[in-house]
Amino acid sequence: MTAQDATALDSTFAALADSTRRSILARLAGGQALTVTELAEPYDMSMPAISKHLKVLEEAGLISRSREAQWRPARLQAEPLKEVSEWLERYRTHWEQSFERLDDYLKELQERDTDKSSETNGD
Repeated sequence: MTAQDATALDSTFAALADSTRRSILARLAGGQALTVTELAEPYDMSMPAISKHLKVLEEAGLISRSREAQWRPARLQAEPLKEVSEWLERYRTHWEQSFERLDDYLKELQERDTDKSSETNGD
């Protein structure tokens, strides 16, 4: 991973760290471009606060904003999320292997318990 990739990943994770920003992305995932006013509707916060959230998302490359008359609708840009997914995929393999080792260990314990039980019962 290059330094540039790491910086982009840091930016994406920082943007995703906030629940309001994740919620905004979820609303944009439907494919429709939404204005700041439309994005602000479900939140009890000021327009400048929503605008700050949008700026963080835009700087992370998670949304793009265009100009249509006096509006600046936002659209989801999913490429950074793909990069996060690819980064996480490397660790998924690690966790799967860990769970497989744990499963093997639990089976071994069950077999030992069954063997001891058989010896105790005279089987």
